[in-house]
Amino acid sequence: MLLLIDVQRNMLEPPQPVPAWKDVSAAIATLLERARAAGEPVVWVRNNGGPDDPDVRGTRGWELVHEPAAGEVVIDKSVPDAFANTDLGDLLPPSSQVVVAGMQSEWCVRETSLTALALGHEVTLVRGAHATYDDPRPAHEVSLAVEKELSEAGGRVVEVDEVAF
Repeated sequence: MLLLIDVQRNMLEPPQPVPAWKDVSAAIATLLERARAAGEPVVWVRNNGGPDDPDVRGTRGWELVHEPAAGEVVIDKSVPDAFANTDLGDLLPPSSQVVVAGMQSEWCVRETSLTALALGHEVTLVRGAHATYDDPRPAHEVSLAVEKELSEAGGRVVEVDEVAF
């Protein structure tokens, strides 16, 4: 399964996208194309921000960057862990493989991936297909730290070209 976390306009399009937004957008588009061509299930997770957030429900920033295809599930969440208070756990067969991409590396990508690992799923995080903002560390350092943590927790980190569905 391809799990796309918070692939929303507020972080992947101007006026305030993540620093690597063009490359990350291209990597996500490649993964999406490959998954669909292989008939792999795609699940979208969309964050519902609060009243002062750029991804408040119904706004342009809340919209997904890509249009989900027929049969692809969209799960709305309001906390970093996409398993919390959603049906995501019901969509994943036990011990299934999950390929993860999306936003923000140290928040929703990290939390959701760690929960998937704890639930016994095989998690593959795709380098270059997840990103975040500077925090004051440069964003790419934040993403690398998350990759290291997930790898140490039992996940795999691969390049986009290594992903096969």
